[in-house]
Amino acid sequence: MSNYDNSGALFKNSKKEKESQPDLTGKITVNGVDYNLSGWNNTTKTGDKYLAIKVSELKPKEDDTDPFNW
Repeated sequence: MSNYDNSGALFKNSKKEKESQPDLTGKITVNGVDYNLSGWNNTTKTGDKYLAIKVSELKPKEDDTDPFNW
């Protein structure tokens, strides 16, 4: 991900098609391990805005064109 451990970044999700999909997506590195990071812009019942986040395991993309992809 980056040369910096215990850090990450979120970017606007330009592929968002449904309300349930995150508003922001990115990656984070914690103790040398990369993870996916997702964020949703939310508002409390009293009108306060906040960012809900979710960290999930980073799954490598499968490349079917690589004959040595085991």
